[in-house]
Amino acid sequence: MKLKVPDSKRLKSVEELCLIKEPYLPLNETEELFRNAMIENIKWHREKSPYYSSLCKERNFEEDNFKNLEDIPYILANFFKRHEIKSASDNEIGLHLTSSGTSGQKSQMFFDDWTISSAQQMVGNIFDYYGWRSDEKVNYLLFTYEPEEGSKLGTAYTDNFLCEFAPVNSVHYALRYTKSGHKFDVFGCIEALKRFEEEGLPVRIFGFPAFMNFTIAQMKELGIPPLKLNKESMTFFGGGWKGHQEKAISKKEFYSELEEMLGIPDRNLRDGFGSVEHCVPYVECENHEFHIPTYSRILIRDVKTLKPLKEGQVGYLNFISPYITSVPANSVLMGDLATIHSVSECGCNLKTPFFRIVGRAGLSKNKSCAIAASEILKEFAGGEK
Repeated sequence: MKLKVPDSKRLKSVEELCLIKEPYLPLNETEELFRNAMIENIKWHREKSPYYSSLCKERNFEEDNFKNLEDIPYILANFFKRHEIKSASDNEIGLHLTSSGTSGQKSQMFFDDWTISSAQQMVGNIFDYYGWRSDEKVNYLLFTYEPEEGSKLGTAYTDNFLCEFAPVNSVHYALRYTKSGHKFDVFGCIEALKRFEEEGLPVRIFGFPAFMNFTIAQMKELGIPPLKLNKESMTFFGGGWKGHQEKAISKKEFYSELEEMLGIPDRNLRDGFGSVEHCVPYVECENHEFHIPTYSRILIRDVKTLKPLKEGQVGYLNFISPYITSVPANSVLMGDLATIHSVSECGCNLKTPFFRIVGRAGLSKNKSCAIAASEILKEFAGGEK
């Protein structure tokens, strides 16, 4: 059944943009459509959300007259950790997800059927583009939270959704659910990988890269020889790139070790970037760069003035997309520091610019899924000493 926006007349351009099958059209080809979709989306939220209406008035913003995307009022991602803002009634909300944290506050995000389904279709379009949809059964190793009844964690929801692109032979969760919380089962992960090698089916590894990195380190420490997983195996990571000692993991070095220890070709080692506040998927190309998909645009804003920066300059990452109709998160200013680059700097076949994550700005008591997971990793590592 074809996806439909909540109102096909008022959100016609939103629907047209978000249902484009080609995930990486040159941005200039959809420039007018994107602008029209943003105008429709802004009008929608102004009418549905008193908060967003007040925000636009405060910033003297009129959607029919704006010149550049930078003029659209943005909302800090951290705002959603303190406030529940909706543009849909409770009976229209089909899904409620949170970012996780062992302490600190969690983002509360609400999704109507259109919002979550359109984001999932974007993921599907990208998987189709890269040929990752398969009819062959695969074994899954998920470096994420084993689901508990009633769980609303965004990471667990995402990783379980990703299992829909190839039939499940078996699933092993790295973060096992216990009565006292989730615990990292590194030795269970190693045994699962050994079993997967013996079975010979393709393996798909999703979730937090820090846990995969720790698992590889444990394999080496235990003297386990390199495994030879099926060549059609793949990884698709998401989350923080810090280990239990708070040292950043070098992607290049990490991917090299994965290829060496698991036998997965570099072209099948990918990372994803996104958040519960902005569900448009950003997926590494074959050169491991995050290209901007058809469905969104990004700006890099100066950390002091919040003015847009030029290519190569470091600033806050600002995601912009009209896909979301349930919450006025059409322009979200992240706490991540990044740079934007022209397509010519990459060299892959994609025709859109890309961004690189540089780090996070400052420290905060608010904790993301990745930070919460890193604490579980620290706890495990500490117990091993």
